[in-house]
Amino acid sequence: MNKNISALYDIAQKETRKIIGLMSGTSLDGLDIALCSISGSGENTAVKILEFETINYTEDIKTEIRKVFAKKTIDFEHFALLNEWIGILHATMVNDCLTKWNIPTQDVDLIASHGQTVLHAPKFLHQQEKFPNATLQIGDGDHIAVKTEIITLSDFRQKHVAAGGEGAPLAVYGDYLLFSKKGENRIMLNMGGIANFTYLPASLNAEEVFVTDTGTANTLIDIYTKHYFPEKSYDKDAEIAQSGIVNQLLLMELKKDAFFAKSFPKTIGQELFNFEFVQNALSKTGLRNISAPDLLATLTRLSAETIAEAIEFVVKNTETQIATFSVYMSGGGANNPLLVRWLQELLRCDFQKTDDLGIAGDAKEAVLFAILANETVAGGAYNFGLKKGIPSVTMGKISFPS
Repeated sequence: MNKNISALYDIAQKETRKIIGLMSGTSLDGLDIALCSISGSGENTAVKILEFETINYTEDIKTEIRKVFAKKTIDFEHFALLNEWIGILHATMVNDCLTKWNIPTQDVDLIASHGQTVLHAPKFLHQQEKFPNATLQIGDGDHIAVKTEIITLSDFRQKHVAAGGEGAPLAVYGDYLLFSKKGENRIMLNMGGIANFTYLPASLNAEEVFVTDTGTANTLIDIYTKHYFPEKSYDKDAEIAQSGIVNQLLLMELKKDAFFAKSFPKTIGQELFNFEFVQNALSKTGLRNISAPDLLATLTRLSAETIAEAIEFVVKNTETQIATFSVYMSGGGANNPLLVRWLQELLRCDFQKTDDLGIAGDAKEAVLFAILANETVAGGAYNFGLKKGIPSVTMGKISFPS
């Protein structure tokens, strides 16, 4: 037997596996690195975060990624170079963390690398009938495996697309295994660049689970914060937005986009919600001279209303017509006091953070990819029935160090 296959077999037989989850989102903030101890699989999965760190991307890294990020026309040579470079970069970051944590490489069983999304193109967006849904992440898994000397799983989203999904959101698989609770209807709301949520029914019935993107969370706020204030990467504590006034005319124009009327489930990215998206609305409303605080307040309100409306629609249209539910937040948006306050006013339900469930919100997505790797190696595909947008598959391509 090939020694790598033998090693993978041994890992699968362990009672507990140490898996590093890696996540870099569309906000391009940096790389989340979560070292997890995972025992069991499926409904018996138990996770403990042993170490966690976010390594911020330098401006140079962000600049190189933005040359291809969410663009239809790119320098293809640069794209090819970037795929290798990001893999090496992520591997170096992992090695640096292991050194800092004083953890030998041989103590880690697997790496689960999400990679860096550079394009998300569901059919709704590209509208080319002969082509399927598509999504693309860079940061080659072989480079990570060779440089870290750790078996690496990567490119998780392709199986989701191949099995009929749109490649997102993938959080549903880990959400269901980790956070479902008998007797409580839960909404696991992640507010990164894009907002998405998983509905977990109190019945624990996997076939009632639902997941969807809702639209922008932080993306537009961050883009325009940096546009008006180049020294800022985001509106910390919504300080700027809280000094502004929501412009209802602009808000209505932004919400006219066809994405918001599209049926659930659905996915989207910065291919739609970008600088030009807002510029077009400003032109149509004659509001190009709107103040920065008013624009950021309006964009924050857009996020709040579209998230709340999506959640309300879904919970009212579940098979059981649920009356009460709790929202558990994660992602950068959970730290935006204005966004959270407006959500609380719009939804009138119990709000908490995933931290209250034992998983730090900042680490959640990296942890969820570690869970996906664990299922691929030691578990199996969980059956979500024929639910649209949740293929019952295992995900991740395996790269060996040698």
